[in-house]
Amino acid sequence: MKRAEHGDTVSVHYVGTLDNGRIFDSTTDENPLVFTIGANQVFPALENEVMGMKAGEAKNVVVPAAEAFGPRLKENIIEVGRESFPAGKEISVGQKLRIEFNGNRDRVMIVTEVAETAVTLDGNHPLAGLDLTFALRLDVIV
Repeated sequence: MKRAEHGDTVSVHYVGTLDNGRIFDSTTDENPLVFTIGANQVFPALENEVMGMKAGEAKNVVVPAAEAFGPRLKENIIEVGRESFPAGKEISVGQKLRIEFNGNRDRVMIVTEVAETAVTLDGNHPLAGLDLTFALRLDVIV
């Protein structure tokens, strides 16, 4: 039986969990994850784990934070004066805002704190700093 190798397009199903057991993502029967090994469409650590698997094979894979979304970086957290936002604009904790930097580079940031004079924004990926566990099954190799 063929084993997955570099250049193969594969279809996998997975349930992704955090160390506390919380599910952060999963596939459905109708919507598997399809990617080409070596095309940098998923974490290289995940690609490496899929290589060598046979269709129908299942395993648990841990992708350390450093090989997933990286560490949480303090420099990705900024405080912005409340006056930087339009007067009357509703801003609440958990809200996602698209912030423009240097005239043309924008980034989605999450509001983590709202005070009378300032708003704290976090530009880290929500899963940064977390190890990710994937219970995955390789379904198809093309």
